[in-house]
Amino acid sequence: MAKRLEGKRIAITGPRKAEELSKIVQNMGGTALVRPAQGTVFLDEPELGGGISEWIRLKPEWSLLTTGMGLEALINTAQEMEVSEAFMEALAHSNVAARGYKTVNALKKRGIAPVVRDDDGSTEGLIRELEGHDLSGTKVMVQLHGDPAPHLVSWLESRGASVRTVLPYKHIAPPDEQLEQLLGDILERRVDAVTFTSGPQVRFLIAHAAAAGKEEALRASFEREVVAVAVGKVTAQSIREEGIERVIAPKEERMGSMMVELAKYYAASGEQRAEDGEEESTI
Repeated sequence: MAKRLEGKRIAITGPRKAEELSKIVQNMGGTALVRPAQGTVFLDEPELGGGISEWIRLKPEWSLLTTGMGLEALINTAQEMEVSEAFMEALAHSNVAARGYKTVNALKKRGIAPVVRDDDGSTEGLIRELEGHDLSGTKVMVQLHGDPAPHLVSWLESRGASVRTVLPYKHIAPPDEQLEQLLGDILERRVDAVTFTSGPQVRFLIAHAAAAGKEEALRASFEREVVAVAVGKVTAQSIREEGIERVIAPKEERMGSMMVELAKYYAASGEQRAEDGEEESTI
């Protein structure tokens, strides 16, 4: 499996772990091309500080945390505001619900164990696990993950909760020239596969292609030539929602697992082509 990506050119669209993922690709014999399709902006202290102050003031019965990066941003900002002790106390004394293993690990570092965690890394998985709890009349603080979460908020409110949200960071599109380079790589088959580690990456790429009148050509490339690879089922679902049906994704959300799954796909494709060739030679 070590060199199963030999000769393959893999575009990496996630900026945060690009170096780490590039090394995995290289160790497996492939060529990594960093093509950021997402930017991330952390909100400034006044805006984020208001959410932290509200968290401390409300002392919510429930704290819903959706990303490890977002939780770290909250804690770091609370430290800068010199209210970290009060913020961590508000967290520790609430029922904590966590989405994603990175969020759970960030909590574990602070000695906090979630009362509820998702069953599959998704917001829907978190909702399923919350269904057994009575939320009527409770105050709930939700740490968002780069985008609004209207479905989660409306579901909580339908269960009788009073909901406040905090957005530590938001996803933005990268410069147009970066998206144009990635789009050209795909349409001109300069890459064999494109890895996605979050939904916004594929949304920004599709939007850029649509603005250039190349949306259908992009989807066709993914269906026929270039392989779309997702880090996990949540990102895979986001890709399919954009009309790209052929998506390779591992069962567990790990970058290494994602590349192993891609290597397995190529191995299976090679074996199938070999079998087809054998059948044709016997006709």
